[in-house]
Amino acid sequence: MTATESDGERLDFWSFVDLAGRRLSEEFGFPHPHATRLLLTLNRASAIVTYDLESTVHRPRGHSWAGFRLLFVTWLAGPLEPGRAATLAGMSRAAVSNLAKTLIADGMMARAPGERDGRSVILSLTERGREAMLEIFAAQNERERQWAGVLTETERQMLIMLLDKLIAGRDQFDVRERS
Repeated sequence: MTATESDGERLDFWSFVDLAGRRLSEEFGFPHPHATRLLLTLNRASAIVTYDLESTVHRPRGHSWAGFRLLFVTWLAGPLEPGRAATLAGMSRAAVSNLAKTLIADGMMARAPGERDGRSVILSLTERGREAMLEIFAAQNERERQWAGVLTETERQMLIMLLDKLIAGRDQFDVRERS
């Protein structure tokens, strides 16, 4: 190590995870290093896949990952109130409101008065939005196939099962999530 090089500069993600587990357990006495490793790995995997999809599929087409999520749920679930779209997309209502303005201006979405009361609105895709989603999702689905192809069919099913179990287990403690 040079005089200016710190331990942190020599770490990559996996050696950092090992260091974190060791220090948290041995130095600080935290009793659950495997839980920390699991969540660090899960978060890193999610961030890598999300960034890859956004940078290879969505940004080249002028959209963000968040914009795609709103278009995707509206495309598949049909016309939605913004609050329902937020729940399905895992976003805040404010994010949906801001994204909808941009997508409406881009001609991808339409906003119409809702039937419930004078203030409610319904978001839907325009014909341009529906056509774009066919092309966008074809590219995304191919990238998804590439990611999933790293695993065998059995591994894919096992990972889905384990992630489903992890998510279903959230009712065992006070989990805060967007709804």
